[in-house]
Amino acid sequence: MIEVCCGSFEDAMMASECGIKRVELNSALSLGGLTPSLGSLIMIKQYSDIEIVSMVRARAGGFCYTNYQYEQMLENLKLLLAYGTDGVSFGFLNEDRTIDKNRCQEFLENVKNEGRKATFHRAFDCTRDPYEAIETLIDLGFDRLLTSGQEATAEEGIHLLADLQKKYGNQIEIIAGCGVNENNAQKIIDKTGIKQLHSTCRGWGVDATGMGERVSFQVSDEDGDRYRSVSVDRIKKFVEICG
Repeated sequence: MIEVCCGSFEDAMMASECGIKRVELNSALSLGGLTPSLGSLIMIKQYSDIEIVSMVRARAGGFCYTNYQYEQMLENLKLLLAYGTDGVSFGFLNEDRTIDKNRCQEFLENVKNEGRKATFHRAFDCTRDPYEAIETLIDLGFDRLLTSGQEATAEEGIHLLADLQKKYGNQIEIIAGCGVNENNAQKIIDKTGIKQLHSTCRGWGVDATGMGERVSFQVSDEDGDRYRSVSVDRIKKFVEICG
């Protein structure tokens, strides 16, 4: 299973047209992915039959949220479920970087009551003990775990990914993500035994209207006129290699 990380309706449609069966739907990919708009979810459901896993994340910068932020996320979760998302991706940590069981449990109850799938996202990679954390997620009832093996990329985290798959792969679906691309996908599959890969298949769109005479709305000086999108060519190569 190839899961493509998409930041828009357009991204998801391009992924679907390339034969991708599941996407993680976000907004603000430059911030690591935040809750998507309902409009994007509604339109993807209208124009495709692709499986949609919607991110529920209020802000960048960690996973221990204030009460107001949590209530906002809970409301977004209920709306995403009501409008047909097939699954959700979320993660809550305590200040000591252990799993916040209470908040996870409340989210899971909402997800399971609607018969949907729950993924614990890469907040896992910030936990202080990956083995304690994954056992907690299994006990709570998560369906999937997205992780880079607590390293900057999944390729660097191959050893932990392989061990987690060996010990827990029959209890929770493990998805290898972060830095996974057409060049290292087969290596990660072979070395870890993990059969689900998460990739941005990063590409770029171009919009030259982001710079005025005295103001700039460009994503960054480095990116210039470019903005994040998916690359059809990279998705096709990924599918060819993993198909």
